[in-house]
Amino acid sequence: MTATIFQTLIGIFAYLLVMITVGLWYARRSNRNMDEYFLGNRGLGPWVAAISAEASDMSGWLLMGLPGVAYFTGSGEAFWTAVGLAIGTWLNWHIVAKRLRVYSQTADNAITLPEFFSKRFHDKKHILMIIAAILILVFFSIYVGSQFVTFGKFFVYVFKAENHYVAMVMFGAVVVLVYTLIGGFMAVCMTDLIQGILMFCVLIIVLACGFIFSGGFSGVSERLSDFPRFLDVFGIATPSLQDGKQIITNGVPQFDGGTDYSLLNIISCLAWGLGYFGMPQVLIRFMAITKSSKIRQSKYIAVIWCFISLSIAVAIGLVGRAYAPGAFNTASAAESIFIYMTLDLFPPLLAGIMLSGILAASMSSSDSYMITVSSSLANDIFKTFFKKVSEVVIMWVARIAIIMVTIFGVIVALSGNNSIFRIVSYAWAGLGAAFGPLVLFSLFWKRTTLPAAVAGMLSGGFIVIIWKNFISKLGGAFAVYELLPAFIISALVIFVVSLCTKVSDPAIEREFEIAAKGELD
Repeated sequence: MTATIFQTLIGIFAYLLVMITVGLWYARRSNRNMDEYFLGNRGLGPWVAAISAEASDMSGWLLMGLPGVAYFTGSGEAFWTAVGLAIGTWLNWHIVAKRLRVYSQTADNAITLPEFFSKRFHDKKHILMIIAAILILVFFSIYVGSQFVTFGKFFVYVFKAENHYVAMVMFGAVVVLVYTLIGGFMAVCMTDLIQGILMFCVLIIVLACGFIFSGGFSGVSERLSDFPRFLDVFGIATPSLQDGKQIITNGVPQFDGGTDYSLLNIISCLAWGLGYFGMPQVLIRFMAITKSSKIRQSKYIAVIWCFISLSIAVAIGLVGRAYAPGAFNTASAAESIFIYMTLDLFPPLLAGIMLSGILAASMSSSDSYMITVSSSLANDIFKTFFKKVSEVVIMWVARIAIIMVTIFGVIVALSGNNSIFRIVSYAWAGLGAAFGPLVLFSLFWKRTTLPAAVAGMLSGGFIVIIWKNFISKLGGAFAVYELLPAFIISALVIFVVSLCTKVSDPAIEREFEIAAKGELD
């Protein structure tokens, strides 16, 4: 091990030690009952709720996946994806947050999203809750796998350990497992707050230094202008490929003429924003905030953080192409541009601390996914079938579930698909389409019925799978991002089935009216 790698390692491990320490600290406060372990006893302040929600949402995708897309094919896809996510973030906080915070408490103090659905519709057989928990298990396990891919690519690239990808994936998984297992929801949220701040600062510093060393506006624009359609948000650069890799001639990447980024492509990217309405790791923060009156402040914090972070992530990919034009010749490899710039621009010890921003992004997401899956399995499935068990037993079941989803996530990470952007897009679509329309209808349409909720949730999840694996292969208009058609179909199913069925219990409408007033705190 060289002195440079050793110093970088010291910076990274110092960060990891801090995260585990936070988990141990909150273990004392998070293990007394289920409300504390799964929802932090609804005690999140505005800053913690806002930053932890956004950090858990963005994941390693923010520092690796999104910059990688911008680096490889220019601004088109990356720009419109970022716009869609920024709009979706604002709408979610503006429309959903307060109503869900109040309604989840009105609905017999629901502490998970599946439990909210079940109590919202008075589903005495718990069919809705079990289906929701299973969907969370399937798609979040894929999500966890995408974060472990980030760990693997990160450690392999930084420490030149090309033959140790499996070991690096497992190491990252174990670190997240430890503090999530012992600390519960509050440990996850507090570490996410730290990690969100670190991600934000590191993004700004790396972009500023990369921009300066690339020659400023004139230097960056001059270098990128040689690549057709690279800076055109209505176009997309097309790398010249040979055997699946971009041709690099004397250090200069080769591009074909580029193509238009069609209206259909733009709509597909904007559709990413729809996913926010169905993201359990974000929605649970709405439910956990200390008072509904604090949501307005949280909204501004979250939206500003999101807008700036997304903008900088795209800019890093573009500036990275000017800074190191021929460093990466595949889309997957390009996701390491942030790491490349950090190692090249900063002294090893400082680089190690800054590179912890990538670990922060991945850890803040994977821990949230793991605690969400465990709460669904333990609180929504196990407790449903074993009603007389104690809370202590349920919390132990949750810990076992965390271990199980960690193992499954490692399997996904080692499956061979190592594009963080593509893995995340599939899981995002599944969760967004299965839960997003139902969340909106549950909160804002009193007439929504239990059969409609079940039908809408199942149709959204199934359409994503069918569209992605079969229909999209037809090309043309069918190549649209699977979240959009699945979201629309799910919403239509909920609407039509609700009109064809009746609300089963008048108490459901009374609870809806109480929640609509927004008076609970």
